Amino acid sequence: MHSPIPPFTDQQILAARPSRNRVSVQTPYAFLNETECAADGVLTEISTIFLTNRECPFRCLMCDLWKNTTDYALEPGMIPQQIEFALAKLSPARQIKLYNSGNFFDPHAIPRKDHAQIAALVEPFERVIVENHPLLCNQSCLDFQKQISGQLEVALGLETIHTEILQTLNKKMTLDDFSRAVTFLLNHSIPVRAFILLKPPFMEEQAGIEWAIRSVEYAFSLGVECCSLIPTRSGNGMLEQLEQAGRFSPPQLTSVETTLETCLNLKQGRVFMDLWDLEQHYQHEPNWNDRRERLKQMNLTQHIPHTE
Repeated sequence: MHSPIPPFTDQQILAARPSRNRVSVQTPYAFLNETECAADGVLTEISTIFLTNRECPFRCLMCDLWKNTTDYALEPGMIPQQIEFALAKLSPARQIKLYNSGNFFDPHAIPRKDHAQIAALVEPFERVIVENHPLLCNQSCLDFQKQISGQLEVALGLETIHTEILQTLNKKMTLDDFSRAVTFLLNHSIPVRAFILLKPPFMEEQAGIEWAIRSVEYAFSLGVECCSLIPTRSGNGMLEQLEQAGRFSPPQLTSVETTLETCLNLKQGRVFMDLWDLEQHYQHEPNWNDRRERLKQMNLTQHIPHTE
């Protein structure tokens, strides 16, 4: 890293944004079935629904999820309607992810009065995975766990344990906040997964790898069940500005591969590399198709394939 990292405000981050995508509050903006290696090592089918929802109130520097959100709160009943719409089109699965581009337990995003109807819709699933900010892990999580028939799992954004960069990401969270949230959830038998950035802004290539690995180790030390590594990508306005200023570049494909391999070798828990939209940055890399398939196999098997 070079020179002190400047602080960024909500206003600066908002001002750098391009326009939102057009979305309908009647339907989720995306939904699909995916296969994931479960905690017991069994390949498990998961229905993943990306709910169209109000924008997250936390303006994280690197986030691009706001692109598929609204600037107003949804009426009660709309989120259950979206879930019902997706489930009618998806094939059966054992688990379900309800991702709302923000925080499931933000009452301004998903009304509390919708929880009972959502619980009824997810009754067939053995595990319900939602995303949430560490500062919003409270009694609502416990109440929802009691309402659903399956196991609740909460995905929290850790991002990085580099404290200076974490502060610069404008996440409005400290490592103590993250630790408290994990402890709270685990004390109530709610498992946790963590999102961790590979090479956030202001990191050189090798530092990006090392801090991602250290962040995974930290998450596992707290009792986090699995970690999802996310190669930091541009596309939200602010990161393009930082890229032009030489303060950010996406991680190299070799860094993606090395980080996943090293984290799997820790053998402390499941580790996944987010392959979403990976070809946007790497499709011109040598042997791209083979390398993408290898990453996919590492995600599915949680083992590193032997090379000939």
